[in-house]
Amino acid sequence: MQVAKRLVQLDVDSTFIQQEAIELLAAKAGVLDEVSRVTEKAMRGELDFSESLRARVSLLKGLPESVIAEVQREILLTDGAEELVRTLHSKGHCVALVSGGFSDILRTLVESLGIHHYRANKLGISNGTLTGTVEGEIVDRAAKAEALKTFAAECHVDLKDTVAIGDGANDLDMMAIAGISIAFNAKPIVVESADYAINEPTLNSVFDLIGEI
Repeated sequence: MQVAKRLVQLDVDSTFIQQEAIELLAAKAGVLDEVSRVTEKAMRGELDFSESLRARVSLLKGLPESVIAEVQREILLTDGAEELVRTLHSKGHCVALVSGGFSDILRTLVESLGIHHYRANKLGISNGTLTGTVEGEIVDRAAKAEALKTFAAECHVDLKDTVAIGDGANDLDMMAIAGISIAFNAKPIVVESADYAINEPTLNSVFDLIGEI
């Protein structure tokens, strides 16, 4: 029996990678505590994500553009993330990353892993410094769901054969429309909504949950 082609779409911060990229930037700006408090509230669904993101990014104004490369070097993949991507690709499936974080930071990561489908926010940069703004439309929970639909169509995958993995309220919309939803070390609101929950520091058990690939 032929296995259906799948699209596995993952949130990035605290799911595909171990950290929150905006907090790595905030540490360099000396505003980590303030940014962390806002991030936590947004992840629990207590704050509108778009407003919270703009508020946090505004605190980064004036940072030199060079901090992006510094943060890229500090990123740590979640255990099992690289193996998940390589195994899925080797069997003809698609992988997508969607992030309320920043494409500026993600770009080298997705290129190194051969991930062709990703969507994230764009930091405003002018004259070599961060402007404290986000360019274009913000990647919020609705945008992540639209990305799942778009990437599924590009990969010629039915929505019923998609898998969405995330940890925060910003992931709820994509998880709601995916064929399988997995909460990864997630906030209670996400665990309650997901088909499955992983409560360990590795993505290795994803294969056990999604079945034969």
